[in-house]
Parts: sequence; structure tokens; C-alpha cells
Amino acid sequence: MDPRDRWFEDYREGETIAFGDRTVTAEEIVAFAREYDPQSFHLSEEGGRATPYGGLIASGWHTAALTMRMLVDHVLTRHGLGSPGLDELRWLAPVRPGDRLRWRATVLEARRSRSKPDRGIVRQRVEAFNQKGEQVLSWTAAGLVRCRTPAPDAAG
Repeated sequence: MDPRDRWFEDYREGETIAFGDRTVTAEEIVAFAREYDPQSFHLSEEGGRATPYGGLIASGWHTAALTMRMLVDHVLTRHGLGSPGLDELRWLAPVRPGDRLRWRATVLEARRSRSKPDRGIVRQRVEAFNQKGEQVLSWTAAGLVRCRTPAPDAAG
């Protein structure tokens, strides 16, 4: 089943989906930084050399934006109703030009909404890894997903 066609009832705790494959370029790192996070180590190789990073690295927000795009393209269901937010965002290792990123989402919890029986809440741990298998990003997010059928006795 295409993950993007899932209803709430199709989520299983412990289920893992591996997805995406994207190489990050120096040009896009710099373009994102110019617009949203103009710190020296995101703007140029030279600017990064004088830092503990030793060169150009992507903004963590850039890595998060890439992660969101991959989630939309490969994981988030068409039956989704948005998210109340995410927790525990971590940038665990720098993303450098030429890094090839891949992602994984693991269902931590899937429970019906008590107040709105037409939907459920799915909590997932999202992780990004580089080509060496090093984890570069993680977060835990809650998503609201439509139910195929309302909960029994929802009307009464």
C-alpha cells in the first residue's frame, strides 16, 4: 500500500517506513542560508573554515525543510488533517555539500481522538541519515489522520 493512501486504521505502532534519497548541493545550502539563516558557516566554505565545522554546512532549518518535503512526497497521507506540532527536534550532525540524505519514519503511537471520532492521532519519530549512516536530524511529530469509519458509538 502506498503510505500516502493510508487512513488512521492503517497505522500500526512500531511500523517503519524508509523513504527519500536526496543529495544536498553547496548551491542550495548557500541559497537557503542567504534567505533564511545567514550565518557564516552556512554562507561559504571560507566562512565555515574558521568554525568548529571546518567548512560549509547546511542550516538545520534547511535540513528540516528537506525532511518536510520528503515527508510530503513519500509518507504523509492524503487523509491527513495537519499537525498540532512536533517535539524533540535535534540536529545531530552537520549536513555538508554532497551529502546524500535518506529518511525513516517510525510510528510510536496511533490512537483515536476522544473528542473527534472522525480522526486519530499518529505520533511518529522522523529521522534523517547521511550516506555514512550517521543520523543528522530527528524529531517526534503528531499528525491528525481521518478515520475510514468513525469510532463505534461515536454518535451516542
